Amino acid sequence: MEVIMLNPSGTDSRRTLRYKVPNWVKATAGNVDEAVRELPDANLRPEDLWAMHSLSVSPKPHKRNNSSWRAIEKIIETGEKISLKHFKPVKPLGCGDTGSVHLVELQGSGELFAMKAMDKSVMLNRNKVHRAIIEREIYSLLDHPFLPTLYTSFQTPTHVCLITDFCPGGELFAALDKQPLKIFREDSARFYAAEVVIGLEYLHCLGIIYRDLKPENILLQADGHVVLTDFDLSFLTSSKPHVIKHSTSLKRRRSQEFMPPSFVSDPSTPSNSFVGTEEYIAPEVITGAGHTSAIDWWALGILLYEMLYGRTPFRGKNRKKTFYNILHKDLTFPSSIPVSLEAKQLIHGLLQRDPSSRIGSNTGANDIKEHPFFEDIYWPLIRCMSPPELDVPLKLIGKESQPKVKPEEGVIDTF
Repeated sequence: MEVIMLNPSGTDSRRTLRYKVPNWVKATAGNVDEAVRELPDANLRPEDLWAMHSLSVSPKPHKRNNSSWRAIEKIIETGEKISLKHFKPVKPLGCGDTGSVHLVELQGSGELFAMKAMDKSVMLNRNKVHRAIIEREIYSLLDHPFLPTLYTSFQTPTHVCLITDFCPGGELFAALDKQPLKIFREDSARFYAAEVVIGLEYLHCLGIIYRDLKPENILLQADGHVVLTDFDLSFLTSSKPHVIKHSTSLKRRRSQEFMPPSFVSDPSTPSNSFVGTEEYIAPEVITGAGHTSAIDWWALGILLYEMLYGRTPFRGKNRKKTFYNILHKDLTFPSSIPVSLEAKQLIHGLLQRDPSSRIGSNTGANDIKEHPFFEDIYWPLIRCMSPPELDVPLKLIGKESQPKVKPEEGVIDTF
């Protein structure tokens, strides 16, 4: 795996920038001003951009008694402020366009965490500071078994860091890629899709539109359950809770069948941003018509299709063709792969180009959970279900699953 050194030691980076890349410095300065303007208080100083990452984090009910929190609180109780020095690098887990993710160990505890380290200068230069701030705010709201826990965050002179759960099952994408024909059996696809539905429902209740659902952003815990991760493209607004009372027909009254009211809480403000992953982007994002949380249900349809057929339904030879297919191509199901009628019907309902006709757009996750495809899912106890066996079993990663990081690959103490 290629490892990017995030901060070379032994050099005066300010002097290098001053004499070698003056245009870049000017551009960065301009982006600092722009990033400040995107914050609620336009009078904030540039150094205040990162203040949120230095705020303390308190445990929430869901995991407050687990071993990871106990290890973190043991340090806090000594009066120390948790920083980079408390973590020992184990190995890199991946890198993106603004930083990298590392497997780290809390010194002296044996507890493993994932550390997302984001380069301040890169975020300033690419005008992504507001994304990092929103992601940190979203992490601080989460308390759910299918979403990551934020244990602490801090900053160094060059980076901001988030410490979250380490998921030893790796990405769902990797598990899917290792299966025969790169597909899951339907019972496995149903299980993963169901847990994604629960995770999205929770996010929507908090006023969060996820906007980047894809197999690469679904991590697997040691017990095989999912965790949705990576919120730098997410949209955060207020939520609008309401109760939907179902009309009772004469036939239903005679049969004494009762439909309880449905609770729905979705993000209340639409967004116009053009964000997402190419093959998962909903039509309304491409057309710029404005989008709501219904785009997450479109992405769920793409995800379910990919898990069952090994590819996404609208992929073209280039981005332009992919977008054209998303807007105009008929949805088809390959006959060479056996898939149930219920699964096809659900995918068809999720991939309606008109958001108002898309399943989930009116009553949230309720309609999706009641679909016949999920008939075997007992929603209240889904966390207690055992994940179906995969044809190629999940291989957990950990401290000893790969060669140890070479010293030059793990210099995270130079951030």
